[in-house]
Amino acid sequence: MVRIALGLVLALLLPLLAAETALRVNYAGDPADGTYTRGRDAIWLGHAWVDGRKRDTDITALAHRLDGSGIRDLYVHAGPLEHDGTLPKSSYAQAGWLIAAVHRELPGIRVQAWLGDKLATEGPDGMRLERAATRAAVVRSTREILAAGFDGVHFDLEPLHSGDGNYLALLDSLHKVTAAAGVPLSVASHQIDPLPGFHSFWGTVAGHPKWWSQEFFGQVARRVDQIAVMSYDTMQPLPSTYGGYVAQQTSLALEVTPPTTDLLMGLPFFHENRFGHWAHAETVPAAVRGVRLGLSRTDHERANFGVALYVDFAATEDDWTGYREGWVNPR
Repeated sequence: MVRIALGLVLALLLPLLAAETALRVNYAGDPADGTYTRGRDAIWLGHAWVDGRKRDTDITALAHRLDGSGIRDLYVHAGPLEHDGTLPKSSYAQAGWLIAAVHRELPGIRVQAWLGDKLATEGPDGMRLERAATRAAVVRSTREILAAGFDGVHFDLEPLHSGDGNYLALLDSLHKVTAAAGVPLSVASHQIDPLPGFHSFWGTVAGHPKWWSQEFFGQVARRVDQIAVMSYDTMQPLPSTYGGYVAQQTSLALEVTPPTTDLLMGLPFFHENRFGHWAHAETVPAAVRGVRLGLSRTDHERANFGVALYVDFAATEDDWTGYREGWVNPR
């Protein structure tokens, strides 16, 4: 019995150790020259910016913070959407003030409406994209929020399972609206399978597929103007393995993202310790180095590329320093 138990433990541990070693190796080497900001970065901003809690002094502070950075897009939380796809105008009551202030104080910066909702993919509650009426309501909500003056719309619908054809149909409808308005359609994406078919394995084991296939990621990327990978909450235990994982994700995303679509890799501007995320491992310097390594190895001249910072209200000075020193002005 002892030998059997030991064999089972080794059968579980050895593949894990091999995978972590591979990620650590993937973190080695030096990024190529020129792998730094292209001026297409973004940051997710909390709901306080559109519900009346922020003032002109906050805009001034934001302008100072972003001065000399590579940030072009602000994803401002203007939802969440209701489960039926509607969006109360009261959710973004102060949007007009914000948009006017940003355009005045931060010329060239785009204010995108960040809209999200929980999907009913792993439980009874949430938005059901399989309902045509719900998808139609999301499209109407998008028209309404663009009429409020936003410079684009950024969707984050979770958990969204790989291969969801209803999501692709929604994106097709949304892109017609944003293209007609001359503004970008942007989405936040799940991570890509680190091994082929891994989302199916994890869905069977944990009931939460988490990852997308690389093929599905490409299908999404071809339907939008901008896609931001949520490359955090990775379960990685060390900065080196996390950075190696981000390097891999960057390469996988670059391989299937059209050169005309902006690809952004997420940076963890937050600090939590729980299953799936360890603050000591998922650091901004490790993520930035991983991004630069993946870009160097796969498409170091890609113009439509950047990083996205999640999230403003949890960020520390160290996070901002890591972004600036590692990506904006790397040594």
